Amino acid sequence: MSKKGRVLVAMSGGIDSSLAAVLLHEQGYEVIGMTMKTWDYASSGASKKETGCCSLDSINDARSIAVKLGFPHYILDIRNEFGDFVIDYFTDEYLAGRTPNPCVLCNTHIKWDALLKRADKLDCDYIATGHYARLRFENDRYIISKGIDQLKDQSYALWGVSQESLGRTIFPLGELTKKQIYDMAAERGFTELVTKSESYEICFVPDNDYRGFLKRRVKGLEDEVKGGEFVLEDGTVVGNHEGYPFYTIGQRKGLGVALGYPVYVTEIQKDKNKVVLGTFDELARDGMYVNKLIMGKFTSITERMETITKVRYNDPGHPAVIEQTGDTMKVFFGNGVNAIAPGQAAVFYEGVDIIGGGWILSSFRQNEQSN
Repeated sequence: MSKKGRVLVAMSGGIDSSLAAVLLHEQGYEVIGMTMKTWDYASSGASKKETGCCSLDSINDARSIAVKLGFPHYILDIRNEFGDFVIDYFTDEYLAGRTPNPCVLCNTHIKWDALLKRADKLDCDYIATGHYARLRFENDRYIISKGIDQLKDQSYALWGVSQESLGRTIFPLGELTKKQIYDMAAERGFTELVTKSESYEICFVPDNDYRGFLKRRVKGLEDEVKGGEFVLEDGTVVGNHEGYPFYTIGQRKGLGVALGYPVYVTEIQKDKNKVVLGTFDELARDGMYVNKLIMGKFTSITERMETITKVRYNDPGHPAVIEQTGDTMKVFFGNGVNAIAPGQAAVFYEGVDIIGGGWILSSFRQNEQSN
C-alpha cells in the first residue's frame, strides 16, 4: 500500500470526479475508483435519453480513466437503497406541500454511507469526491469551507456529512478553479472530459418534469388533488390550480392565472389544497425556522450569532442572525429574503466556513413573530 494510504474515489464519469482521481493518483495515493448506480432510467418513464451519472456511458467513461492510469474500478449498485429512501422522500415532501432537495439528502445519507461501507471492505483509509469544497481539522472539529472557485463552490450540498465521515474524506479540488481543472485535463490528454457536457438535473427526473414524475409515481394523484383554488393573500379566489404538489414557492411561470400584473406562489396550504399567490414584494420573509440541524464548525450556538445564510443551492447568501434552541435554529434576516421554501436546506456560514445546516421548516414575517 502507498505511504499516503488507499483512497476510494467516487467517480461519476464527469470531469470533476475524474480529475479528483487523477490528482490523487499523481500525489501518490493508492486509488480505487467506484461509480455508484443510483437509478435505472428505464423505470422512470421519462422521455429523455439516459444521460448523467448513472448512464452506461458515464460508467464506461469512469472505467476508461481507471484503465488508462492502471487502478481498479468498481460499480456499486445502490438502486434499491436509493429508491426506497431518496425517491420516497422526494415524493412525500411534495405531497406535504414542501419543496425537497434530494441531491443534498443523497450526498449525505446515501452516497457517503455507501462509500464508507465499501471503503472498509476494500481496506481504504479514505474516500474522495470531486466536490469544490475544502476541509480542515481545527479545535477538534472537521470544518467544511467554500471552495476557492466561488462560481463552482459546492459546500452547500455537504452540510449534512457527519463529523465521523468527514474524518475520512478528501476533497482534492477545493483549492482549484474549474478553469484549472479543464486545463489539467487537457494537459493530460483527457480531451473527452473537456468536451463532455455536464448534467445539472435530478438523476431520476432526467427530463426535469417533476410533475410528470409525481403523476407516474403516485397513481391517482391528479384526481386526488385537482380542483384546488388559487387565492390571493387576502383570501380572494382568482382561479383553480392543478393540485398543490405541482407548485413551488417562488414559481411564476405555468400558473395559468392572468391578473394584469406578475404573481408568484407565496405559500402552499396543503390541508386546504390552496395555493396562495402574491406580488414579488409579498414573496419576502423576515425569517425562518430550520430544524434537524447538523452542526459543523461549532457543536452548538449558545447565543445569537451573525452569519451569512443560504436558503437554496444557487443562493448567494444573506446577512442573518441565528439563534439556536435545541434542534431548531431561528433565523432573522435584516432585509428580508424572497421565496423561502419549506423543505429546502439552509446553510449557515461564518466567512467561508460552514457553521451548520438543516431543513427549512417554515418562514415568517416580522409582524407575525416576536423576538
